[in-house]
Amino acid sequence: MTEKKASLDIKTLARDLRAGSRAALARAITLVESRRADHQALARELVQKLLPDTGKAFRVGITGSPGVGKSTTIDALGTYLIEQGHKVAVLAVDPSSARSGGSILGDKTRMARLAASADAFIRPSPSSGTLGGVAAKTREAMLLCEAAGFGVVLVETVGIGQSETAVCDMTDFFLALMLPGGGDELQGIKKGLVELADMIAINKADGDNLKRAKITAADYRGALHILAPRSEHWHPPVETYSALTGDGIAKIWQKVLDHRKAMNASGDFAARRREQQVKWMWSMLEQRMLARLRSEASVRTKVRKIEAEVAEGHLTPGLAAEQILELLQ
Repeated sequence: MTEKKASLDIKTLARDLRAGSRAALARAITLVESRRADHQALARELVQKLLPDTGKAFRVGITGSPGVGKSTTIDALGTYLIEQGHKVAVLAVDPSSARSGGSILGDKTRMARLAASADAFIRPSPSSGTLGGVAAKTREAMLLCEAAGFGVVLVETVGIGQSETAVCDMTDFFLALMLPGGGDELQGIKKGLVELADMIAINKADGDNLKRAKITAADYRGALHILAPRSEHWHPPVETYSALTGDGIAKIWQKVLDHRKAMNASGDFAARRREQQVKWMWSMLEQRMLARLRSEASVRTKVRKIEAEVAEGHLTPGLAAEQILELLQ
């Protein structure tokens, strides 16, 4: 009876979410983010039911170092898109404490205009100190937003480490934000990030910074010439803009549209999405296996014993890994 009622609740939740209910969307994402095994099972059922209603949105990942103005940029870009008739969802992955799991979740306060719009949905999600919060939960939340009728999903990364790769692997267009610098600052380019980017945008190109921003943009264009692009059908442009004044925001969105057109024409768009789906499957599998190792008491005890033997130097890591894999059979 309980199982039947739970299934009925999922049907109702899916129906309300498809109808565009923001409350239903918020509840659905909370369900996806839950660590309870029964909630995770219901979340998988919900996402499967909604799968035919997904896949049509623009998925844009936005990254940049702290202080570059990611949230301010999203506020300006999202407001512009709403003025153009789009519904915009923002999934902002906040840094959170690896020790306590706490998170500042301050993005909403930095997106004042967007937060006030009925056509925007902002969901700050703590990453809980791991990439699991970025990869699995954010992917599913993105699908839920698409099913709820949001035509543009913007995913903001924490701007540090592997989270950039994780977000790149779930979006269609990856935008890297940089600050005006020029000259010596170019030595600080993160080569991996630049290679992932579909576009580099130099923020704060206003007032006294305008000249420096243009010089920085020219430097990045020069650097991109010696790096292989992600696709032979798209060479990442470098543009300047100001999130404060809004200058250049329309140009950024036009590049997203140009990219979608080029990728569709070459077949790269569909190929990239297929590749992302397979990566997602393996990511989910890895997480489920690790969760099983941690959740089953008998298995957990054996794993701790193996860990101790590795730490004492009595067992090689390779042989230990084999023994742990045998525990899952």
